[in-house]
Amino acid sequence: MTDSTIHNALRSIPAMDELLNTPWALAFSGRLGRETVKKIIAEALDGLKRDICAGAQFNMPVDGLAAFRAENLLRARASSTLKPVINATGVVVHTNLGRSPLAKEALRAVHEIAGVYSTLEYAPEKGGRDGRNAHVEWSVCQMTGAEAALVVNNNAAAVLLALSATAAGREVIVSCGELVEIGGSFRIPEIISFSGAKMTAIGCTNVTRIRDYRNAITENTAVLLKVHPSNYRIDGFVKPVPREELAELAASRALVFMEDLGSGLLCQPGVSFANREHQVRDCLKSGAGVVTFSGDKLLGGPQIGVIAGSKHLIDTMKRHQLLRALRVDKMTLAAFEATLRMYLSGRQGEIPVIRMIEADKKTLLKKARALCRMLKDAAARVNAVALVISVVETCDAVGGGAYPTDKLPGYGVAVRAASGSAEGLALGLRTAPIPVIPGLRDGCVILHVRALLPGDEQSIAAAFTAALSAMGR
Repeated sequence: MTDSTIHNALRSIPAMDELLNTPWALAFSGRLGRETVKKIIAEALDGLKRDICAGAQFNMPVDGLAAFRAENLLRARASSTLKPVINATGVVVHTNLGRSPLAKEALRAVHEIAGVYSTLEYAPEKGGRDGRNAHVEWSVCQMTGAEAALVVNNNAAAVLLALSATAAGREVIVSCGELVEIGGSFRIPEIISFSGAKMTAIGCTNVTRIRDYRNAITENTAVLLKVHPSNYRIDGFVKPVPREELAELAASRALVFMEDLGSGLLCQPGVSFANREHQVRDCLKSGAGVVTFSGDKLLGGPQIGVIAGSKHLIDTMKRHQLLRALRVDKMTLAAFEATLRMYLSGRQGEIPVIRMIEADKKTLLKKARALCRMLKDAAARVNAVALVISVVETCDAVGGGAYPTDKLPGYGVAVRAASGSAEGLALGLRTAPIPVIPGLRDGCVILHVRALLPGDEQSIAAAFTAALSAMGR
């Protein structure tokens, strides 16, 4: 663009008052307020001015483009960025998609308590204050066999609090093979450092022996720490130290044996490889003084971190100043309490995560065939005759750091276009009003059915129809 062209383009941008008085701006003013709408329109116009000055080429007049951008930005700012999505990836505990969907009973509990005052920190029988942890401690102890328990806002917080309360200013011994990073933000060395403790790493990546722990103990040692490997495995010549040996060594030296179990397994799901993941109860029975775990992974509840173990250690953590910064709200407690009640009554099979993991191939095949018929009907309505839509076998995953190398055999629907790209169709599905997140394999869009919730199939069909129409098929 020449200077003259840029100048003329800038002069073509409508005045603020002109845009503010358009029907769409007036509609948004009723929802957001006139001043907020004015700021958002100014943001859109500033971006357009920068593009013009940078010499950008447009396929529509500048005045129309200004209105188009301003209206779209208003629509985006007025919409919630946290919205439901359909998980068609085949990964059950999908971290980026919010991990575990709650059971209906947990949802009812949240609904009943969210809009009212509650007994969060009040005991009617006492007529005074009580601790919020009391709402779930008994249930956690019943399910795990722990003497006492404490909850915080996630498992990283649970590890941080436990180490801060038991090892600040002292040493924590941990195997080199367990210095994991999870999700790019939870790194064991950094968590230990942040807790105020000093880390002593021992052994090798694949082999650590009990003598390595024994030789590393000094008068300043406080904790022997065992960490769940989460989303990686080392195969071949691997020798970790059994927790029973670590518990015995810790007891003989008056040290704390702490285990970060991560996934929060309370009962074994009905899959062939389930015995590779240890239950919280087993860890405590083996002698762990403290076990930390998540509530929103294999447990199937809300995001929460649980610390279970001996009473004197848990009492120390309850008195720690860090606890207030890490505490959970009433809605999380309500959802977690309801989820635990389902375990206590033997109804864990009704929890979505457990049901999805345990789903048999016959059930999944039936769901895949039904979805396949719906998508074929949708394609026929928009005359998308060049598509090949078929039921395929899939390899699904538990996710959430549990069973990282083990696959769940399942079924899904594959969509292949004779021309065009699978990425284009996937983008259309992901940008639907209710985004559908599929898999991609061998040039096909794959819609795994394992993690679909009731009613998802209809939403997938609607998104599929819209995506095909937009692609002009």
